[in-house]
Amino acid sequence: MVQIKNVSQILEVKNHLDSLKQKDLIKEWELPYENILTRLTAAIFFLTPKDETSLKEIWSELEQHEMLTYSINVEKELSKMEWRFEFNEGFEL
Repeated sequence: MVQIKNVSQILEVKNHLDSLKQKDLIKEWELPYENILTRLTAAIFFLTPKDETSLKEIWSELEQHEMLTYSINVEKELSKMEWRFEFNEGFEL
């Protein structure tokens, strides 16, 4: 049984985001409600890039994780950050 907040795929993405932040590509990132997630396909991540020129490299890096989709965070309901991204392209329950 998967333990909540201990999903290996989510931890891998979080570590990857931390490394992109250390490379100064990402200003900040967040994962709302991470304490109730049990799978990566349910996670909605948000980020703000260091600058717009970093986006191509950020998305290229994150494509290493399957089913990446991303868009500008228009709603700003779950997060005030600029971009929203998920790993659930084509996923169905």
